[in-house]
Amino acid sequence: MTYRFKTNQSIRTISAFLLSILACSALLAQVSENERRYIRIGELQDHVSAYGSERAYNNSYYEGMRWPADYPYTDNAVIRRAWVAVRDFTDATGQNWNTWATYIYAGYALNSIWPMELEQTARFDPPAVYVDGSNITAPYAEDVDKINPNQIPDRIVNNVINTTSGLTITRRVRAFSQQYHDDYFIKEFVLTNTGNVDNDPDIELTTPLKGVRFGWGTRYSVCREGAANSDNQQSWGKHSWVTRRGEDYPAHVSDVANFTENTPRSQLDWIRCSYSWLGQSEVVDYDMIGAPAMKEKGRLSSPQFAGTAVLHVDKGPQDQSDDPNQPVVLGWYAGDTYPSVGDVRPTDATNMDLVYEMLSGNSYPDESYGGSNRMFEDNTTSITDPVDPYIIHGDGGGTNVWVTYGPYDLEHGDSIKVVEVEAISGLDREKCIEIGRRWKQAYDNSADNGPFALPDGGTTDEKDLYKNSWVYTGMDSILLTFSRALRNYNLGYNIPQAPLPPPAFTINSGGDKISLTWVASGSEGESNFGGYRLYRAIGKPDTTFERIAELAPGTYAYDDKQAQRGQSYYYYLTAYSNGSGNMDGVANPTGILESGRFYTRTNKAAVLQRMAGQNLDAIRIVPNPFTIKARNYQFIGEPDKIMFLDVPAYCKIRIFTERGDLIDTIIHDNGSGDQSWNSITSARQVVVSGVYLVHFEVTQDYYNSATGNLLYKKGDSTIKKLLIIR
Repeated sequence: MTYRFKTNQSIRTISAFLLSILACSALLAQVSENERRYIRIGELQDHVSAYGSERAYNNSYYEGMRWPADYPYTDNAVIRRAWVAVRDFTDATGQNWNTWATYIYAGYALNSIWPMELEQTARFDPPAVYVDGSNITAPYAEDVDKINPNQIPDRIVNNVINTTSGLTITRRVRAFSQQYHDDYFIKEFVLTNTGNVDNDPDIELTTPLKGVRFGWGTRYSVCREGAANSDNQQSWGKHSWVTRRGEDYPAHVSDVANFTENTPRSQLDWIRCSYSWLGQSEVVDYDMIGAPAMKEKGRLSSPQFAGTAVLHVDKGPQDQSDDPNQPVVLGWYAGDTYPSVGDVRPTDATNMDLVYEMLSGNSYPDESYGGSNRMFEDNTTSITDPVDPYIIHGDGGGTNVWVTYGPYDLEHGDSIKVVEVEAISGLDREKCIEIGRRWKQAYDNSADNGPFALPDGGTTDEKDLYKNSWVYTGMDSILLTFSRALRNYNLGYNIPQAPLPPPAFTINSGGDKISLTWVASGSEGESNFGGYRLYRAIGKPDTTFERIAELAPGTYAYDDKQAQRGQSYYYYLTAYSNGSGNMDGVANPTGILESGRFYTRTNKAAVLQRMAGQNLDAIRIVPNPFTIKARNYQFIGEPDKIMFLDVPAYCKIRIFTERGDLIDTIIHDNGSGDQSWNSITSARQVVVSGVYLVHFEVTQDYYNSATGNLLYKKGDSTIKKLLIIR
């Protein structure tokens, strides 16, 4: 059936109707509570959620706060539980509340909280990276909403929510890619009495807000990989220790502006902070600190120390100087024990009072589930004490870092600002391998009593003391990281800057080389520009990259002629300074600075692509036989890889068992003479020992490009044998 509008009046009527629908839709929140923005530029990577806080569970695992982001399964986030509360509040309907409070949670969006803004700005356009014609940076194009060349941090995420109390919370997350400042986020929170209780621009309230308190409990898994290698219950932080520093901060206020990179770590304990790490579990019979990978060679898989430090707290809406007596609480809290409110119903009143008490420092439901005591030091006698943190806090949900602020009285239009840093630090991957392997050797051999080298230069004959002494250097590392963030904040974020990364980086696989080209860095004309550095990893992208070239300004191409046939190669390119702009040592160590490696780091392999074979008899299978004992010496980082070499340019490769069962089919259609197979059947099963028949069938005619002679025609085929020994 067809409808026709007969008059302009009808059109105007329909237009008015559509406008009314649009007007009604404007009553919805400005952004969905499920929106996220990802920060992926440094060693610490995470997402920011529109509803004002973060829950890391994605229905499969806890994701976020990845450190070091070079490797998979290094997620450290679980949840950030945030609350805000006020006293003696009359809402827009005229109802008076002895206490009004809400939990900042996605489920309460459009009820007690209203997500208004979520936007990420970048200081420069993210570089474009291509590998063999594929734009590998395309999937991340939506990370950045706008470019702001005038901002100082490399990334800023702005997040705004309104609450039905009329309190608007603006959160700004600042991230940096400079190599000494890329493992933390500086988070600024501004709470303003706007009187806006929903998502429209109308101001419903103009009354003061009394006794405003706010805060959060943040739980870390430290980390997902370590949980899998120790006690999987740690994946939600069940066995995390928590400690704090800065109890004597008021006596050290003068130190805030008078310390540098060279200040000893022992003189940084005044920084207001609380952090978390993996403790012991009663369900394992070995020392779990560091989570040695027992099924491997012992690599420490949980070296992370993760936490929050306080950089600044306004004394009040009229006094923006730092309040040395804030926060009210800085310590630990049991993870899943809290009063949840956010529906804003009269029946919530009791729990709202409890939220206010909790934000005031009174743990819920009693003091055994939290408090300001230094949990680790108060309940252990040494770094090898096998106390399970779960026995102390008694909450299967794990342990939170607990921070709260207030109270503040805010007149209409008044604001209060708090600045924190969230950071992760610990042993690097190479040290985790070294220490973990040495510990595992001694664990497997009870007669091995060392000596074991300690971080301070001494030795011990106790393997657990050796391992834990190295893991616990992470306490020094995270305090150093916090101190760098504090110095960054004190400098107004004007830390020494690395050169801009090349805006485009292209990798093309060739027959005798891998060609790399790039576009000049926007910093190349600056006096302190040093040049470019090229790094390469073999076998997989989540491994150690080695520098293979240092190139002068004006160089925009490099041919990697050392690449070997059959290996997979990954690269990243940085621009570096000559160090002349980084000389004072206030914000970080002096010397050369490099653009962030994650801007150009590839996650798709480049491989040598040799010419197709000239005849079917030339086909080779490498290695053959394939033996499990030599798997780590065949193709670096790809232990199950088998190569078919000098194959036809276009062919179908079918792999059969000796009795004739087809287990996999590969379509080779890239015109080269190389094809890999990962020893996995089409049913995703690892192949077993035995003799296999590999059938090669030509799928289109192929001619010699020089002579024009037909080398092989469609339908030609041959069979090769492959022996696998597992």
